[in-house]
Amino acid sequence: MVSGAEIMVKCLEKEGVTIAFGYPGAAICPFYDILYQSKIEHVLVREEQNAAHMASGYARSCGKPGVCIATSGPGATNLITGLATAYMDSVPIIAITGQVDSELLGRDVFQEADITGACESFTKHSYLVKNTADLPRVFKEAFHIASTGRPGPVLIDVPFDIQKNEIPDFVYPEKAEIIGYKPRVEGHPIQIKKAVEAIANAKRPLICCGGGVVLAGAREEMIAFAQHSGIPIVSTMMGLGVIPMDSSLYLGMIGSHGHKNANRAMHEADLVILCGARVGDRAIAAPEQVAEKATVIHIDIDPAEIGKNMPVNIPIVGDIKKVLRVLAEKISEKQTPQEWIDDVLRWKSEYVLRGEPQENSVEPRLFIRDLSSLMDENAILVADVGQNQIWAANNFNVKEGRFLTSGGLGTMGYSLPAALGAKLAKPHRQVVAVCGDGSFQMCMCELGTLCQNDIDIKLIVMVNNRLGMVREVQDRLYGERHAATLLDGSPNVVKIAEAYGLDTAVATSNKQAKELAAKMLAQKKPFVLACLVDPDAPTI
Repeated sequence: MVSGAEIMVKCLEKEGVTIAFGYPGAAICPFYDILYQSKIEHVLVREEQNAAHMASGYARSCGKPGVCIATSGPGATNLITGLATAYMDSVPIIAITGQVDSELLGRDVFQEADITGACESFTKHSYLVKNTADLPRVFKEAFHIASTGRPGPVLIDVPFDIQKNEIPDFVYPEKAEIIGYKPRVEGHPIQIKKAVEAIANAKRPLICCGGGVVLAGAREEMIAFAQHSGIPIVSTMMGLGVIPMDSSLYLGMIGSHGHKNANRAMHEADLVILCGARVGDRAIAAPEQVAEKATVIHIDIDPAEIGKNMPVNIPIVGDIKKVLRVLAEKISEKQTPQEWIDDVLRWKSEYVLRGEPQENSVEPRLFIRDLSSLMDENAILVADVGQNQIWAANNFNVKEGRFLTSGGLGTMGYSLPAALGAKLAKPHRQVVAVCGDGSFQMCMCELGTLCQNDIDIKLIVMVNNRLGMVREVQDRLYGERHAATLLDGSPNVVKIAEAYGLDTAVATSNKQAKELAAKMLAQKKPFVLACLVDPDAPTI
């Protein structure tokens, strides 16, 4: 006989899971008891939301679904923001939650919450398991759904009695058979033919690279397609790092906080090839204006995204990796008009990154560029949300590494836990997290997780005692009335870190910040660097 809890662990082992992030409670204890006896490493977080963020950082760094675990009631509801964050950025996560006994469901007993109902709008799928014998099928389907098509989080809610009940044997399905779920991966040949013709006729073509290219693992295909065609590239924030930022083809990030020259190229183009980009308002404020001037080709694995935010002339539903290969085979080499290339490169040369060295504070934009020059080419930078996110996105030169952030939901407190997950996925890479003092206070409890597991990440905290980006909005639109944006009463970042026994430093100038960053990166242990930033330092 085998219990439900044993089946759950066996399912994870069959899926090749080697690490999970979670926080236990009574309703999930049968599962934890078996997990304790397995070879799967468990990382105890300090708050459940961060378990989802760690699973996200792990998944985005290694390409496999991350696993997070919580108990019923408040444990499960604490996962919600983390799951919504993963859903908006299409990150594959398996969330396992304990639940009260099946016979008690709906009676509002201790720590009961309808978590499948609560998460319906921001999970790709969810299961409330009502029969122990269903567990192998449910887990097989969950991993398949999370990692195929457009990736996303899947929730498995398992009542206490389902974990305890026993069945005669365990048989794990060889494959998932789900009626109605057949993601299309091959682009339609007629649409590809139309795209090839449109590219051949374009005078001012442009590629817009989104996060879908990263999710598809299509970095090499995108670089090959761009080099073969000679078409210049812009990216959304989630597409940063697909093309090395020092590439002559790369023009920069588009959007309200992006590069002026990249936005100009987007608006001057007569053909825009959208690759895995949702065309959110932060990337393109007026998509209809772009569509009026340009023929739009939109490639995406999710048909619901195509045409949702921008009118599309040539929709191609399929795996970007496969579609780009086919397009590269069918188009002529270096067919982009030289006049257009000369124009976009001139605009790029005219764009000057901002930020002058400061003596009494750290100029953050310049510091990020200095940090970038010091880090390994395959390093992972994890940015939080707020001004620090834009400073990092515009000034960090991603070469062979990755740039991780919460782009869709914009979740503060993401950077530290996501960096921990990323480092556990890629232990031999440098991993640096950047956050503000506001977002630091949303996740600083995870310094305990960092210390308990001796995870070698570097944390940089931009200290300005402000919710800087919101304050800028108040300056611009609300008569400089700074309602609830001053962080008076905040703790000393360095003393907090030292209380955990971590090495720390404080930088009060750019010269000092660069020297300390070099020292920090040279160490093979965790480090917290606080950079004192002028409260009036602009976002862009």
